[in-house]
Amino acid sequence: MTEIVHVVLVDWDGEDGTAPERASALVAEHLPTIDGVVSVASGPSVSPEGLEGGFDWALVVRFRDAAARDAYLPHPAHQPVADHIGARSARVVVFDVAG
Repeated sequence: MTEIVHVVLVDWDGEDGTAPERASALVAEHLPTIDGVVSVASGPSVSPEGLEGGFDWALVVRFRDAAARDAYLPHPAHQPVADHIGARSARVVVFDVAG
């Protein structure tokens, strides 16, 4: 079994100044409840390198395996997070890597 690391980078549209904080709250409330989620981290970059490329916020979800990731995508507990990000972002990048 190979873990999957799911990385979401968000460039908020700037219209709602509370969007990043609300996203982190939704992540903490909903995503850890999904079977197969091993760990979750979200928030603004804390890197001293300054290479964020215009992205303001990230979500990193580690899944037990690809099947857990695949079940997460349509999962009802994922929807509030996805809907919030989709409605308030200017750009989103999703990158999954086997870990």
